[in-house]
Amino acid sequence: MADIPDDLLALLRAVDTPTVCNAIEVAQGQRGFNRFTRGTMQHSKPGDPPIVGRARTAKIAGLAPPQEAPDVIRARRMEYFRSMAEGDGPTCAVVEDVDYPNCIAGWWGEVHVAVHKGLGLAGAVTNGVMRDLDVIDAGFPVLAGSVGVSHGFVHVREIGTQVSLMGMQVEQGELVHADRHGALVVPEAVIPSLKAAIETVMASEAIVLEPAREDGFDIDKLAEAWAKFEAART
Repeated sequence: MADIPDDLLALLRAVDTPTVCNAIEVAQGQRGFNRFTRGTMQHSKPGDPPIVGRARTAKIAGLAPPQEAPDVIRARRMEYFRSMAEGDGPTCAVVEDVDYPNCIAGWWGEVHVAVHKGLGLAGAVTNGVMRDLDVIDAGFPVLAGSVGVSHGFVHVREIGTQVSLMGMQVEQGELVHADRHGALVVPEAVIPSLKAAIETVMASEAIVLEPAREDGFDIDKLAEAWAKFEAART
């Protein structure tokens, strides 16, 4: 997998996920990019910088008790933590709750946020449940399918496999960008051109935004600006 240049990483941490989504289409030269989450998700700290990292994947469940022996479940959880601690940075947790849409297990609460942050991950994306919103550590955003109160019978099912959450499939190691709007997977092929594509998106939007925010803006100025905007965008 391609290295993420420092200047691109800094830019990805400064822009929102819709901008990255638009920029991927610019880099690809066409519309139709679709590797993103669907529906409205819940964010632990709206307004926090985006989650940017290569996915460390896992699957959990918690609606019903596990069927395996307790020592197997305990050992797998530690293997999960070892997997989360590995990988070239930056990394983020991408965890599928296989009980969706009936998830009850608050995997992402005060303890697990502190542990994953301490292991060096940048944040978490899940279709499952988060809780303890008033006391979780700052600096580790969680984008979740819901907010709840219980941990249920939560246990790890799989580690490092492909996950599917909110309509988005993610492989271990793929680059993820996420904020309060949702999450997406950045295709490896666009990484070398993504910085320029983001800058192109921002410049093309400024064609309309700048005059729209000036005094004296009217329909004639809009028509002039919009024609330039249409010519510049993908």
